[in-house]
Amino acid sequence: MAKVKVHIFLKPGVLDVQGKAVEGALNGLGWTGVSNARVGKMIEFDFDGDNADAEVRKMCDTLLANTVIESYRIEVE
Repeated sequence: MAKVKVHIFLKPGVLDVQGKAVEGALNGLGWTGVSNARVGKMIEFDFDGDNADAEVRKMCDTLLANTVIESYRIEVE
């Protein structure tokens, strides 16, 4: 059984409204060195099957990520 983590972020150039809100809040609280904040999501699950990398990539392309505006990175342990 493999432990899988999928990290999903908006692609560069896509406006990240949540990232801008986090950046503004941190700046407002005194952390003025923070810039270009991006907010993403991480999906973690166990996978019991063959060829985890290829299967998880299919999952991402089919359901987990909107590949038009999002990119993803897969970790399989």
